[in-house]
Order: sequence, then C-alpha cells, then structure tokens
Amino acid sequence: MSSTALPSSSLGRIVAGTGPGLLLAHGAGGGIDANFGPILASLAAHHTVVGPDYPGTGRTPHAETPLTLDALADALVATAVEENVDTFAIAGYSLGSPVAIRAATRHPDRVTGLVLTAGFAHPNLRFLLAARLWRDLLRSSDLDRLAAFVSLIGLSIPALEAIGPDDLDTALKATATTVPPGTLGQLDLLIDQVDVCEDLAAITVPTLIVSTTFDQLVTPYHHRQLADTIPGAQYAELSTEHLPFVERPEEWAALLLDFLGNVSA
Repeated sequence: MSSTALPSSSLGRIVAGTGPGLLLAHGAGGGIDANFGPILASLAAHHTVVGPDYPGTGRTPHAETPLTLDALADALVATAVEENVDTFAIAGYSLGSPVAIRAATRHPDRVTGLVLTAGFAHPNLRFLLAARLWRDLLRSSDLDRLAAFVSLIGLSIPALEAIGPDDLDTALKATATTVPPGTLGQLDLLIDQVDVCEDLAAITVPTLIVSTTFDQLVTPYHHRQLADTIPGAQYAELSTEHLPFVERPEEWAALLLDFLGNVSA
C-alpha cells in the first residue's frame, strides 16, 4: 500500500506493452505523444507503459482548478494503479522530473526507480526568465512568436538547419497550432510552485539523470544538481538541446532501457 492515500485519477492515458511497470511524466506544454511518442514502442517492448496526459493536454480535459505539484504527482500514481500497475519506475522529462521526484517521496512503496531527463529541482533565475517569457507570449496569444521562441531555445543549430529556410515558417506555424490549452497552467505550476530540493536527499530508489548537454532552457546546471544531491544517482549525457525525442530518440531510448533493465533485474 502506498504511503499517501490515492485519489481517483481523471487523467486520460495511454497504456501499452507488457513487463515491469513504467510510468511516464511529460513536460510543460508537451504531452505523452509529443514527448514520448517517438520512443513509446521501444519502451513498450520491454515494459507495461502508462502515460497520463496532464490536465488540458492530449487526452485530458482542462482543469477547473489550478494545478498543484502534490495533486499532480498523486494523480499520475493513481493512474498507474488504476491500470493494475501497482509498482513502477517513473521516467520524467523536464517538468515531469520534479513531478516524478515528488511522486517517489509521497509514494515510496510504489516507485522502484527514476529516470530524469532534462530535469530540475527548482528553476534558477535564468530558467525563470525564460519560463516567464514563454508564459507572457502565451498569455498575449502571440503564438507565432511563441513558436519562434520555443524553437530557438529548444532546438540545436543542426536541428534548425535541417528544417531549411523554405520550410521554417511552415514548421513554426505547425508548432503554434499544437500548443496544448493546459500549457499556461503547467507554466504557472513550474514558475510558482516547483521546488523539490528538500525531496532529493529522501530518494532511495535507483536513479538515472540524463543530461541534455546543449540544453538552453533547463541547463546542465540543473541536471548536475540532481545528480549530485540524489543519493547514489547515476549520470549520463545526451548531446542534444532540450528535445531529445526530436534530435536523438534512439539514443535516449537506449539509455532508458539499459538503466531500467538493471532496475527490473
């Protein structure tokens, strides 16, 4: 039984595969399909994968009340349990990392391991400036500039160059039309609430920190903080900007599966 009572979960989810449990926690403004879609089949070949969408994202309707970190962590855990996955590792990406950390400290009897990619415990001032600009552009409904901003800060030079000048405007317009309606609430959560620094020393499960080494949004400063503070954490590097599922999905999946295979053994 979990250490913290679980609510019923209203989160829409995808469930795939067989094997040891793996719960996914996506990033702000992302979603399970956007953040984990390119590696989902690889993960599901070895694990029972449960991927809940946050409120206002993907399969989940918009929330009527503001998000809180504890409630979101509990809802993710409840989603897995509702799918008869009672124990599981959690793979957290970006905002999903502090969500995963809080889930592990609130539900230690259920969480067997953590993989935290492009993660952070608390945004430093540089990150806060970027997140506030992201939120301001969203609040002003300036989606074209928002798409340009997230592409500029989220993609590496080679990835942008691969789009090509003729297709850049089309790509930006596509990005602008795919912003989930729940993004604003997720950014409010990130900016105003996320601070799991005191949780880190309490993590007792095997943990892998995957540092996106060229990341301009959640910089390696944050990744090293996690690796240096979580007891016994392993550390791996991925030569990518903030979007490993765009730039290096196969390498990312290999890192996750190698670590998770050892955790499950």
